[in-house]
Amino acid sequence: MQNNTVILTTVNDAWMATNSTFDLFVESFRIGNNTSWLLKHLVVIALDQQSYKRCMELQHHCFFLKTRGKDFSHEAYFMTSAYLEMMWRRIDFLHTVLHLGYNFIFTDADIMWFRDPFPHFYSKTDFQIACDQFNGNSWDINNAPNGGFNYVKSNNRTIEFYKFWYNSRTKYPGMHDQDVLNRIKYDPFMRNIGLKLRFLDTLYFGGFCQPSKNFNKVCTMHANCCKGLVNKVYDLNIVLEDWRRYMLLPPTEKALNPLHWRVPHKCYI
Repeated sequence: MQNNTVILTTVNDAWMATNSTFDLFVESFRIGNNTSWLLKHLVVIALDQQSYKRCMELQHHCFFLKTRGKDFSHEAYFMTSAYLEMMWRRIDFLHTVLHLGYNFIFTDADIMWFRDPFPHFYSKTDFQIACDQFNGNSWDINNAPNGGFNYVKSNNRTIEFYKFWYNSRTKYPGMHDQDVLNRIKYDPFMRNIGLKLRFLDTLYFGGFCQPSKNFNKVCTMHANCCKGLVNKVYDLNIVLEDWRRYMLLPPTEKALNPLHWRVPHKCYI
């Protein structure tokens, strides 16, 4: 992709299993509106040997991120020690990616991609992130960010920011990366390094917390505000069904935006 930009996602064996989140994730690119080409720019960061093996079998671009003495193959339940370690390992790795000079979109594998997001990213912005709740002002740091989807440009400001974010885990023990971000976004350090931070509109980058209300504009749909892998997979299958129904509509009906998401169902807010 131009400008040294890659799409990154992290998986473990539980998320990489057949018919689990990763298969749905890839399927969304294939049935999206001109999104299948983006798959060739996707790099799958496998957190265990089994997920790496299946990634290679599926012929994706795969990278095995080893963590000495840790087994990340099983489902990591929300806020358990394994979950927290996985989240912070991810932030540390993304810091390394920026150091190498790559811009990236990081996306959780429980996000369905339906349109090319690049036309809806802000220009002249270092770090832009999706929201659980978007208040209508992309500059307002009181928005509630979601660390599962962000677009980051490699420069001195973002490298320093990710280092600060990762190191802040010791100041806020027992908190995951998203909650720590919610604390440090107010820190004077952010202004001092001149980081240009903006929040993405849920009209384009929606989720179960705050779904996009317009099928004609939505780019991504995230199974956020949802606990449990089984629940995520069940509801994401419904999301894909809803999208297929939309794509089958004639253009005149699509223009009327007649459909609504039938989720969350098993997931709860």
